[in-house]
Amino acid sequence: MSTQDPVLPEDSDTPAPLSTGAILLAAIGLGALLGVLSPAAAKQLSQTIDITLLLMIFLIFFELRFDAVMQAYGNVKFLAIAWSANFLIIPLVALAIASLFLSSQPLLFVGLMIYFLAPCTDWFLGFTRLAKGDTELGAALIPINMVSQLLLLPLWLWLLTKDVGREALDAIPSMLLQWFIIPFVASQAVRLAIERFTSRRWANLALSMVTPLMQMVLAVLIVQIFAANITTLVATPAIFAMVAAAVCLFFAATLIIGEGLSWLGQLAFPQRTLLAMTMAARNAPLMLAFTALTIPNQPLVLAVIVSAMLVEIPLLTALKRMIQHRNTQGE
Repeated sequence: MSTQDPVLPEDSDTPAPLSTGAILLAAIGLGALLGVLSPAAAKQLSQTIDITLLLMIFLIFFELRFDAVMQAYGNVKFLAIAWSANFLIIPLVALAIASLFLSSQPLLFVGLMIYFLAPCTDWFLGFTRLAKGDTELGAALIPINMVSQLLLLPLWLWLLTKDVGREALDAIPSMLLQWFIIPFVASQAVRLAIERFTSRRWANLALSMVTPLMQMVLAVLIVQIFAANITTLVATPAIFAMVAAAVCLFFAATLIIGEGLSWLGQLAFPQRTLLAMTMAARNAPLMLAFTALTIPNQPLVLAVIVSAMLVEIPLLTALKRMIQHRNTQGE
């Protein structure tokens, strides 16, 4: 948060008492165990993933001030770098990596490309927040990334499959409404009410609770995702192995490219952190829904996206820890 924020507690940057990495890794283990031992409970959990995602987005937006986000749009240099990275450079990287691993298997190739081509519009900001990145600038990226990927995905699908239904275009307004407009308006309304009708002490307390709540919600989301999808991973070990290798290579490539862009753009640490997260994190949950709608009856395509998502979460956790370590070293 900006130091100009009038209700942000001065000690808001105090590290959480529990290791976020340990919490997230425990969530992965718990979710996988639950999915294997109790498929019925896992199915019930999967039905509430959207609710948890929306709660996380609400918390992210709640912490941000509308005026600060609007000021972030003045940072044309960073927004141009991030957009170019996500929508010009990464598609080329994605094509190279997907071709290297899955060029002989068209359906798996399509699934991996869909995963690579969509930058995250929700949990990347949670990881950015935990790694002390620039979340206000990150919030300004959300609508840019959302609109850009939803407008480009019909084109990508046409190029990859030579066929895309009208549903791809019809889904865009509802996705924008559900994943951006509603949580943003609701969070700002709640924040405004707290600031107007409670004391400064209570407003500070509400903001100080965001980080631990974010840890909890992210952990719950990871439990849900792994519980709901672990059987797919177990049933397709060969697919998972190839996808895991491809996603690891993708993370390494985006990290190297992001570091180069940060150096060229002379980005400060918070922006450097944000760029690393937005380039690495992908929009797997939304792409699962979008792909099921536009390419129905293709479980292998969905299996690739699920496998990639399961690999991504530990990699994002490792990336967050690496950035935190680099920050403590004063780099």
